[in-house]
Amino acid sequence: MTDESAHETAVRNNLAAHRQSYISSGGIRGHLMDGEPLRDGVRFNPMLLLRSKGCKSGRYFVTPLMYGNYGGEIVVAASFGGADVDPAWYLNLAANGDLAVQVATQAFSAGWREPQGEERAAVWAYMDGVSPYYAKYRAMTSREIPLVMILLREEIPVFAE
Repeated sequence: MTDESAHETAVRNNLAAHRQSYISSGGIRGHLMDGEPLRDGVRFNPMLLLRSKGCKSGRYFVTPLMYGNYGGEIVVAASFGGADVDPAWYLNLAANGDLAVQVATQAFSAGWREPQGEERAAVWAYMDGVSPYYAKYRAMTSREIPLVMILLREEIPVFAE
């Protein structure tokens, strides 16, 4: 196993454990993810859970994602670690728009949009401050990494398995 694939496996396993802890605790644990085991240069990362409906399966999936708060909207980057393809959660949103998020102990139905032009550039500058890895991910791929701006709507029950 290469160092890169070992790192990817460690990241995947850490996120799966993080997701499980977040959901099983009702959000009491998990809002802040300890980045130390991943050596990403940021000790604690604010995390949300994003629930999207599979565009092929119709099943719901819950994905933990780092987020920022920009201009009263939550923002997440569909960076997928700099991969040349969009992550499944983003493809699901683009296909059907069905979205809910949980931030700590509160969950909401939500709408979303993608910033364009100057706003997009400003949001990327903000997100680069949230994590030093976003600039690295953009340099690793030729695709334009989507930014998703989330506007919370109605409160809903927290996520469960």
